[in-house]
Amino acid sequence: MFSKNLLPILLLLIGFNSIAFAQKSMNLFNGKDLKGWHADVPAKDKNPDTPASFIVRDRKLVSMGNPKGHLITDAIFSNYRLDVEYRFAGKPGNCGVLVHASAPRALYKMFPKSLEVQMQHQDAGDFWCIEEDITVPNMEERRGPKENWGISAGKERRIKNLTDGSEKPLGQWNTMRIECLNDKVRVWVNGVLVNDGYNCTATQGQIAIQAEGSEVEFKKLELTPIKKLSK
Repeated sequence: MFSKNLLPILLLLIGFNSIAFAQKSMNLFNGKDLKGWHADVPAKDKNPDTPASFIVRDRKLVSMGNPKGHLITDAIFSNYRLDVEYRFAGKPGNCGVLVHASAPRALYKMFPKSLEVQMQHQDAGDFWCIEEDITVPNMEERRGPKENWGISAGKERRIKNLTDGSEKPLGQWNTMRIECLNDKVRVWVNGVLVNDGYNCTATQGQIAIQAEGSEVEFKKLELTPIKKLSK
């Protein structure tokens, strides 16, 4: 047995270790394989030999763009910062990072229930509501007439970002930071605040990367637990 005099010191050390653990970052992509992820590509339902939509190449995670689908984390996350570095490897086009993902193929028999942070060229930072919703300031200006808002097919699901010109020239690496804290989601592209939402209808879920028509390379997907949002 240890002395009672050592108990306060022991508790203090445990406290420091807990804080260090809570703030520790983790790489969602290990640079070698897709461990910790699984793909959901509808085309593979009919043809299991369909080419892979997501591969590892030169220590980068690559979304090939086609066949369309999603690469989804096995784990569920909440209250985190996700730092992403990406670039379009060929022609510019469409892609996205989905947060708070849950039920698969909830929209168009393709997209999981989630909130998409858009990466489409010249639209990076838009929100797309996929059976989940979020609120932003100047909602009608950025989403359209209120009577058309919705989270399902045929509704105004896009919420435009706050800026133009935040992306780097094609071929260069972009950074995207996504912070999710409780019902808030805040996004920066290359250090510029591009979207800031609240009242999100989900507060946790999986993280997903899209294959949506264009080849995109990722060299960083780093997640850090947070207790407050950055400014």
